[in-house]
Parts: sequence; C-alpha cells; structure tokens
Amino acid sequence: MSNPIKQDEINKAVWAACDTFRGTVSADIYKDYVLTMLFLKYISDVWQDHYDKYKEEYGDEPELIAEMMKTERFILPESANFYALHKRRHEAGNGERIDKALHAIEEANIGKLRDVFQDISFNSNKLGEEATKNELLKDLLEDFDKDTLNLRPSRIGKLDIIGNAYEYLIKQFAADSGRKAGEFYTPPEVSELMAELVNPKEGDEICDPTCGSGSLLMKCGRLIQERHKGSKKYALYGQEAIGSTWALAKMNMFLHGEDNHRIEWGDTIRNPKLLDGDDSLKHFDIVVANPPFSLDKWGHGSAEADKFGRFRRGIPPKTKGDYAFILHMIETMKPKSGRMAVVAPHGVLFRGSSEGKIRKKLIEENLLDTVIGLPEKLFYGTGIPAAILVLKKKKGDDKVLFIDASREFQSGKNQNQLSDDNIKKIVETYQARESVDKYAYLATPEEIEENDFNLNIPRYVDTFEEEEEIDLMAVRAEREKLKGELAELEIKMDGYLKELGYLS
Repeated sequence: MSNPIKQDEINKAVWAACDTFRGTVSADIYKDYVLTMLFLKYISDVWQDHYDKYKEEYGDEPELIAEMMKTERFILPESANFYALHKRRHEAGNGERIDKALHAIEEANIGKLRDVFQDISFNSNKLGEEATKNELLKDLLEDFDKDTLNLRPSRIGKLDIIGNAYEYLIKQFAADSGRKAGEFYTPPEVSELMAELVNPKEGDEICDPTCGSGSLLMKCGRLIQERHKGSKKYALYGQEAIGSTWALAKMNMFLHGEDNHRIEWGDTIRNPKLLDGDDSLKHFDIVVANPPFSLDKWGHGSAEADKFGRFRRGIPPKTKGDYAFILHMIETMKPKSGRMAVVAPHGVLFRGSSEGKIRKKLIEENLLDTVIGLPEKLFYGTGIPAAILVLKKKKGDDKVLFIDASREFQSGKNQNQLSDDNIKKIVETYQARESVDKYAYLATPEEIEENDFNLNIPRYVDTFEEEEEIDLMAVRAEREKLKGELAELEIKMDGYLKELGYLS
C-alpha cells in the first residue's frame, strides 16, 4: 500500500454519490439505496480482491480457486456482483437487475443476510418512472465505480474505513432527515457517553432493544476492543421495529467486522424477539437504548396481559411509551451484573399518575442509580433536552446521583455537541459519586420521598447564580460624574464648531 487512503476521501466520495438523487428523491428514501450500494460495492471489491490474489498464486487451477472462494465471508454468485451490474448499466432494466443480484446474494449467504434486502427495491416507483429510474441507477453505479471508491482490502487496508464511511453517511442522513432521524441514529458523542457510563467488560452480553442502525451497540463493543487489545470477547444483541432500519443495522455490523451479533426485527414491546429457549426474556449484562420519545400507540392495549410481567410496577400512559421501554430494559438486566443507560425526555422525571407510581417503585427497589440532564439540541429531529437514566440491579448504596450537564456543550447552528471534556467531566462525576456545587447532588431516598418521588433535576442540583447587589448610591455618583464630563465635551464641541465657522 504505497499511498494509504484517507478516511475523509472515502467519506467525501460516498457523500458525493448522493448527488445522483438530490432534488429528485427525498433523503429519507434515497439513504437506503446509497447505503445498500455501498455494502454491495464493498463485498464485491473484497471478493474480487481475494479472487485476483488466488489467481496470481494458483492461476492454472480454477477448481482449487473456486473451492477457496467458498470459504469467503460473503459468497457472491456469478453475475450477482457490482461489476456485472455496472457493465450493463446502459441497458434497460437496471432496477430489476440490481434487485435480482441482491436476492441471489441473500440466498447464497442466507445465514447472515436473511431478509436484509427484502425492504429495499431498486425497481421501486419511488425512484420515478422507468426511464428516469434507469438513468438514476446508471449514474449511481457510475458514482460507485470511481477510483476513490475502489474498496479492495489490498488498497484501503483496515475494514474500519468502510464501517466509518457507512457511519458517516448515516450521520449525514440524520442531519438531513429532520423528524425521522431520531428513529435510526444516536449522535456519536451521546453513544460514547452512554458506553462509558455502563463500562462494558470482556465477556459482557450487550443489548439495545431499540437499536436503530446499531451505532450505540457497536460503541460499547469498540470500548471493550480499545481497552483489551482488540478483544472480541463480547456479544451484541439488538431489536429494531422498522424493517429498513433493521437492514441498515445488519449491514452496519458486517461493515464494522462485528459478525458476532444477533439483531432481530420486530416491535420490542408487543413482540420481544430476544428470548431464552423457555419463552422468557433473555438477560444481559448491559442494556442501552435511545427509544423513541413519548411514543404514542406503543402497545398499551396488551400491556396488562403481558406474559413477561414487564408492567407489574404499573402500566405507562396510553400516549407516552417512555416507561414501557424502561420497564422492558429493567426486566432484561442480569440479576447481579445488570446495568443500563437509557435516553428519555425530562417528562419521565416528573410526570404524575401511573408514571409517578412507577418512579416510586424504582426508587423503593433501589434500581435507579443516576439521572443526568443533557443540553438541548443534541439529538436529530428534536430540539428538546433529554436525560440519561442509569439503573443497576446491584447498587453500592441506596442514593441517587443527579448531574446537571445541561449548560456545558459546544454550540452549533442546528445541532449542539458534547465535547470530549464535557463527556470526561460527566463520567468522572458519575464515578466519584459525590455532590459537586452547582453541578451534581447525591440524594438520599428520604430526600426523594420528601419531593414526592419527583426527580426533576433542579429540585436537587441548585444552579442558581446570585447576582451581585447593586450599590444605587455608587450608580448615582457615576451618573453625576458622566453628566459633568458630557457638559465639558459639549462646550469643547461648540468651540470647535465656532472655529470652523459652523456656529456664530
């Protein structure tokens, strides 16, 4: 590799490939096409790279090469690859050809890719009438054939570059997609903070029951790799309700080399899929999630008869599903090592009725460990500030730590961010578990009970800054002095104007 490829070159090239669709198709539709094409291009390049290498070594033994290619991570049937599609790009029927190729790849890799491409159709009329669609897809195939997007391992080296490019695209789409973005993406700084809070260790089973495109889950895995010399001794589990987003998560995992994952497709509340053999919920060392905020129609109707007993502490309100996800997560923590971090709107801290009863139970059972208030405008698709709740099955004390981190952030035009220093301060405060003036407060169960189990952060962390008292006599004296100076200036000004002949 004489000239190692730079990450931002790849990022720019994949982002430029979106120009094909801009102004013709909306971002929340075309993102699935671009991301799927990136996946197809990558697995085609890896296949070709390995094939060419074997051909160099065993050129006159095609049967041996064919046998060796059967052990590839992804098997590509003949003509079901990027190059075959690119070759025929000027012919009619691009959409149908791409769909057939994806179907053939899925069949050849059914254990890994079952259903991954079922929600995406390049032959869909979402891309316009036949002639328009064919032209768009020809352009897309040409965009991905550019030299910059030659993704062969012999050229780009580490798999990380592709995974990072995929994440980069997802982040750009989230920034572009407004309201829908929260459904598939947690900002990387928030993922980083949550991963640090739950402190993943080797051997941990880690779950995100509303995993979106999987970035929060993978952040936990990466932390273990960073701390244990690249160790892959952990397992990632997830569930995602939206089919196209579930497919993104699967591709995202493979592009990051995370083959040891189990991501299920389905509604976590109505139909949890991560079960133990005996039809009970599987338990995890770590559960993390950024569920949809205050989800309406979350499954209230069937909650009372929930066969997993997740709502025995109370049934969340019909139009606000926040506690449905929180209670599900609590139920899936391992009895000793279980710990969880969840993003939620501030309403979960103080709203009354059934939510108030659930909060009371969580305090009485000593499950709630820490409440962290975050700055506003951190999340895509909503400007409201959110909080992170940390809960543990086995706590070291019976107190709750409140951290008000809402005033420390890097401000941006549309989106605010947490800096490395902001994250470090939150994590260090969380680990020290002590009160910090105007930033954190360690509350006893008695104090929380006195507040009627209201967890609103300002009740515990006093951030009020007293203004200095104003000395009115000093202000009056300053005014008199300025008045005198102004009178002198007026006299001087009149003198100058007389000299210049403006005043007689």
